[in-house]
Amino acid sequence: MHYRFALLGCGHIGKKHAALAARYGSLVAVGDLLPEKARVLADSWNVPAYTNLTDMLLETNPDIVLICSPNGLHARHAIEALQAGCHVLCEKPMALRVQDAEAMIQTAKSFNKRLFIVKQNRFNPPVEWVKQQLEAKRFGKLLGFQLNAFWNRTTAYFTESAWKGSLELDGGPLFTQFSHFVDLLYWYLGELKTVHFAQSENLLHENSIEFEDQGIAILEFMSGIRGSIHYSINAFDHNMEGSLSLFGEKGTVKIGGTYLNKLEYLALPGAERPDLPESPVNEYQGYTGSSSHHHLVYEAMLRSLSDPAYPFIKPEEARHSVQIIEAIYAQMGNRNRYYE
Repeated sequence: MHYRFALLGCGHIGKKHAALAARYGSLVAVGDLLPEKARVLADSWNVPAYTNLTDMLLETNPDIVLICSPNGLHARHAIEALQAGCHVLCEKPMALRVQDAEAMIQTAKSFNKRLFIVKQNRFNPPVEWVKQQLEAKRFGKLLGFQLNAFWNRTTAYFTESAWKGSLELDGGPLFTQFSHFVDLLYWYLGELKTVHFAQSENLLHENSIEFEDQGIAILEFMSGIRGSIHYSINAFDHNMEGSLSLFGEKGTVKIGGTYLNKLEYLALPGAERPDLPESPVNEYQGYTGSSSHHHLVYEAMLRSLSDPAYPFIKPEEARHSVQIIEAIYAQMGNRNRYYE
């Protein structure tokens, strides 16, 4: 089937989605709250520009709506598109609150439409390989984990867009920069049981963001596995590390690099170290982001639409990363105190 795509949100990631929509179907419209951003992207693809989602849905009748708007608007926009009879592919994070994620899931069910969430890091070769070893129980009983996420985001990054740095629309580093990392904790370890400890601070961005720029947390999952998260957007000059280490009774592994894109360490008796390609990364103006595997997300989504039995990330799974982040931030308390 040839799908008609409409895009909401014409920022950096929206431009990538516009190209993919044209590659895998037809891009029929783009929209953004800022008229000039919508017009520029629309002109480059020779499609109409909108500043209102309702009008775009009514006038272009798309099959799939791509949600790339500010984080805090994802739920509202996804729900409206689902209610209009469209499938939805929503960028991360799914939402900033679990109750909003639940509302998205229930709306998709009520209107018999599919809701997909972008989780492209699951397609990273080392990430997929470790998942296969976990499913085969090659590491034995897991004993613990360590997640490190050390990137660089300057004051200029936050001031280039009105919504970046906003507690209400951005949500914070765990939502905007590191939700893909948190997603792998659920994918590998299962449901969260509790957050034992969480603390954060804002040291370099006091006048540009309404939340923390670094933090630590200790988590326990229902499986009994405990571990910690250490994250920061204060790495000097450029992104430094994005890694996840798993410690098992029969083996240890570290997925590292800057974007969980390298198999950095492996001690697993009987297993040959795989020769895995290094994942490309998303290049933006002045900074880089997670792995550039969005084309694999599109291919999996379209295959799932034609064959519902084909496994794809269910929105219920994506909800768990929102739950984990929400629980960490709840333990931290008032993160807005740095801006007051």
